[in-house]
Amino acid sequence: MGAQWSKQIERRKAVIAEKKRLRQLQERCGCKFPGSDWHPIDRKKWMSSLDPEKVKVNQIVWPGTHNSATDKIGIRVITRPFAQCQYMSVYRQLVLGARVLDIRVEENGNVCHGILNTYSVDVVIEDVKQFVAETESEIVILEIRTEYGRKDPPAFDKYLRERLGELLIHQDDDVFEKTIAEILPRRIICVWKPHESPEGKTGGPLWNSGHLIDNWINTDLPAKKFESNLKYLSKQPPVTSRKYFYRVENTSHRKRTTLWCA
Repeated sequence: MGAQWSKQIERRKAVIAEKKRLRQLQERCGCKFPGSDWHPIDRKKWMSSLDPEKVKVNQIVWPGTHNSATDKIGIRVITRPFAQCQYMSVYRQLVLGARVLDIRVEENGNVCHGILNTYSVDVVIEDVKQFVAETESEIVILEIRTEYGRKDPPAFDKYLRERLGELLIHQDDDVFEKTIAEILPRRIICVWKPHESPEGKTGGPLWNSGHLIDNWINTDLPAKKFESNLKYLSKQPPVTSRKYFYRVENTSHRKRTTLWCA
């Protein structure tokens, strides 16, 4: 017990030291980048204010969340703290500006994170549909994957097609060169990542795993994560020639993590 406690203390010290390094880097270099001075008046409708007739899909930086549907996972106080990455519903996250959702499911169709589960994926679908119904030009990237160590929900691709219907933006590499207005009124890019079931095909309503990728590393050390992000981002082709979304994680020592897809 004493050895484990000592490791936790050392880990905490490492996190504090890395946060200090990043603060010093920010003080030296600043944190401005093209577009960083833009602040939407209404986060719920920020895409509408980008000029949908001119802005292309590959010009957008898409804010998102990690393990998006874990606000009620597990048992409160007892197991929830070990698996909860978000404390707001999917709908509230969308209203506050998130546009990329990371959903993990198990065989019975419930959302899960590791060994813990929560409500049915139906809750997520209804939240997304409610948000879409209340807005006009907001596009949502809905990534749903079978959680590691779990089995694919049976006929899940059929379920997604039936539940999302005409809202689905079909898999097409040309989408990245299109403006927001050109892909409307369809509103959802649904990336389905099963373990064994067939993935989406070109022209179909669901997108395959190759269209949303990342180089995630399992660490809570912020400087280590930052350096990893820079390393892998430098290896990606320019957005003008890229035919996939690349996900970058901005890790905080706190569990409520934001992701950014470039």
